[in-house]
Amino acid sequence: QVQLVESGGGLVQAGGSLRLSCAVSGLTFSNIGMGWFRQAPGQEREFVSAINWNGSVRTDADFVKGRVTISRDIFKNTVYLQMNSLKVEDTAVYYCAGDRTGRGGRWSRYDYWGQGTQVTVSS
Repeated sequence: QVQLVESGGGLVQAGGSLRLSCAVSGLTFSNIGMGWFRQAPGQEREFVSAINWNGSVRTDADFVKGRVTISRDIFKNTVYLQMNSLKVEDTAVYYCAGDRTGRGGRWSRYDYWGQGTQVTVSS
């Protein structure tokens, strides 16, 4: 059974930092591209960042460039999203997703999804 479990969300003041984690089980993590998405209330889910199967290619949405770093640890089967200089508009539920082709890009089709973790940024 494939499971993606996010953690690390919470309440933070504007300008602060959070590191989200996504623990993956039930598949060969080193073959999977991974992405982070977010969805704010009343808005559509949007792409945030992605990393390919071996970590050689990273893609970030324009609205987070320079503020986030995606990384993966193949020994822990975990993908991370380090978020700095957080803004109020970053408030959303953040989801991790797995792309079994390994590409892990902005337009990839993601086959596996976690349940999400809430990030709230206060002013």
